[in-house]
Amino acid sequence: MTIAATDEAVHVRAPGKINLFMRVGGVQSDGYHDVATAYQAVSLYEDVRAWPADEFSVAFSGSIDTSGLPTDRSNLAIKAAKLLARTAGVPGGVHLEIDKHVPIAGGMGGGSADAAATLVACDALWGTALAKEELHAIAAKLGADVPFALSGGTAIGTGRGDQLSPALATGSFHWVLAVAEFGLSTPAVYQELDRQRASRLGLVTDEAPVVDAAVLQALRAGDAHRLAGSLHNDLEAAALSLAPGLGGILELGAAHGALAGLVSGSGPTVAFLVDGTDSALELQVALSAARLHAVHVHGAVHGARIVSG
Repeated sequence: MTIAATDEAVHVRAPGKINLFMRVGGVQSDGYHDVATAYQAVSLYEDVRAWPADEFSVAFSGSIDTSGLPTDRSNLAIKAAKLLARTAGVPGGVHLEIDKHVPIAGGMGGGSADAAATLVACDALWGTALAKEELHAIAAKLGADVPFALSGGTAIGTGRGDQLSPALATGSFHWVLAVAEFGLSTPAVYQELDRQRASRLGLVTDEAPVVDAAVLQALRAGDAHRLAGSLHNDLEAAALSLAPGLGGILELGAAHGALAGLVSGSGPTVAFLVDGTDSALELQVALSAARLHAVHVHGAVHGARIVSG
């Protein structure tokens, strides 16, 4: 969708994600890990509004505490806008207002969703009309999860997670998220994984990790019960080591009807798969009674899209 350059705000919405399967290979020469993951975009969104401006700036609001977020050039949305401007030869800047609902440092790709939404918003605002492939190439330079936030749906990610291939998923999957009041640093979780593996005499093969075929079959069948048996995250043990309280949350979900639960990505958000709306409500009540912040979402949903502008 292309819009001529405009003086009005462009509003773009992008989803958070769950990693419903994640295998982590060894550390590569660039310091990153080879991964194989199954992403699903879920109905918890970031809203980005972009206005024409001379400089680059960002402000935050939303249902979560955004007071600790950087608003300088280290912010991923600012980086996205500047990279697009540089790539497309745009002389001006942009003012971004981001309404956040995806947990910060929660393993759900909220910052990546902001960056993806910013790319789509600025492309429309500036009338740069970049091809989808060009936007994805820019997204991949910003971070491993940004290309998926652009495309949404359900996909397999390999390499650093940014090499995407769509995965067929039928029907709708229901999830209840237990959202922590703290964040976990993704690099710290990977470092803990490496430490754990080193202490077990480095049990990592040189083979590239792959997503189990059972995951793809369950998604294709739209069968939550089959998918429950296939959920897996290599980072979970590391996240549990850094935040032991997550273990009790996983147990609580299992005791109140979740088909399965896992730490999403590097955590600390815990995602519980349930078999429908009624089960989701029951689990939400149980988690809330334990003073946890619980959110019912469904997937798959589309990636970054223009809402108005």
